[in-house]
Amino acid sequence: MASRIITFLWLSIVSSTSILLFLLALLIKGTTFLFDKKLRILHMFTCFWASIYSWIMPGWRIRIYDKRKIRKDGVYVIVSNHQSQLDILAAFRMFFHFKWVSKIEIFKVPLIGWNMVLNRYIKIKRGDKESAAQMMNDCERTIREGSSVYFFPEGTRSEDGKLKKFKPGAFELAKKMKVNILPIVISGTNIALPKYSIRFQGITRMGIRVLDEIPYEKFEKLSVEETSEMVREIIAKNLALLERQLAEGMK
Repeated sequence: MASRIITFLWLSIVSSTSILLFLLALLIKGTTFLFDKKLRILHMFTCFWASIYSWIMPGWRIRIYDKRKIRKDGVYVIVSNHQSQLDILAAFRMFFHFKWVSKIEIFKVPLIGWNMVLNRYIKIKRGDKESAAQMMNDCERTIREGSSVYFFPEGTRSEDGKLKKFKPGAFELAKKMKVNILPIVISGTNIALPKYSIRFQGITRMGIRVLDEIPYEKFEKLSVEETSEMVREIIAKNLALLERQLAEGMK
């Protein structure tokens, strides 16, 4: 019963505050877009908006490791594993500039999805070749403008937390645009918010670890498939290490 009450209160706060926060997002974009072409200020506000909802949820313990590895002026293709919808809220807690690549359905969610449109995040319709081509064009434009692009290359959430096969899009983009890849590992979110569930699961330790960026020169001569497998192996290895660290108590 207690978990249901907590979940209800959390969802009530999310729905009620989103109205005000979306209006603030509109105001920020309207007053900054002339001098902030990359929408950095709006994205930082969105990071704050998203972080509120993980800060207020009792029992969610999220820790960010090695954020210092992110270069302030770096432009990356960012890739991470995908365990839960909570990954998105958790990743916003890193507070650095990027554009999400996300399924088109999320953009249709009132207020939160509309804010994604304001931010010029990048949409894709699963299984649609024209949408995939447009997504790649939008990603290329975004990188040329100086913004990083964030992918979940598994394409969908893993139900058991185990790493799935990576789709090639992120790695095709990194090779074509000749930009470094920034791998990120997320762990514990699938326990806090399992797939197909929104029920509070109690105290849960979650972690995000920023790994060393992979220079373009390291995968320049590799195929897309070889690049994908190399990055997947790096993430898999570090995912196991992060899981062990969280299990030992977030040392």
